[in-house]
Amino acid sequence: MNNIRTPEEKEIILKEYLNGKGIKKIEKEYNVRNAQVYRWLEKYAKDGINGLKSNTGKSKGGFKGLGRKKPKDRIEELELELMKKEIEIARLKKGYMVKGVGAEKEFVTTFDKNTK
Repeated sequence: MNNIRTPEEKEIILKEYLNGKGIKKIEKEYNVRNAQVYRWLEKYAKDGINGLKSNTGKSKGGFKGLGRKKPKDRIEELELELMKKEIEIARLKKGYMVKGVGAEKEFVTTFDKNTK
């Protein structure tokens, strides 16, 4: 039942509901859950058709991918470096480290090795 719909398609479904078509009929006809229709209604009432735009797959920032995009300034560069160090510390605390890069990356446990 999880179909990706354009804002225009969502608006058509909502208008049919608002014009008196029963929610059960809409569920069957458009293969959509009633809870989803109600969420669309809230967004539509608040922001109109712009509220029906999907954010699926859109990055919210936060250095996703850690280094795939170049930092814009020195502060972002330092924040990225700090984040990488914090991740490495967390890995070491859990007892593993990363060897290799890209497709050759593997996680090796350090419990049986002396890391000093």
